[in-house]
Amino acid sequence: MSDTTAWWIAIIAGFVVVIVVAVLLQVLVQLVKTIDRRVGQIRSTLEQVTANTASTALIDPTGDAVDRVLAEGLQHHLFLGRVLPSIPTPAAATNGASR
Repeated sequence: MSDTTAWWIAIIAGFVVVIVVAVLLQVLVQLVKTIDRRVGQIRSTLEQVTANTASTALIDPTGDAVDRVLAEGLQHHLFLGRVLPSIPTPAAATNGASR
């Protein structure tokens, strides 16, 4: 009787192990599918980033051009401040603010 009981326990334990392994494999398959789908999303996002940053070489020349325009505007402002008394120059505004 004890040999028969031991065999039934071994058979039941084997079925439990098979069921647990099958469940874990199913979970693994679902996780791999999720990872694969998200990798595809990340790839498309990186392609969009590459497309968006393709013209970053223009940032430095644009900044330099803006600096030149601002310098030119300051020169005009200073000239007009000397010619027309109603336009305050930066030096006059600084002197007036320190009082």
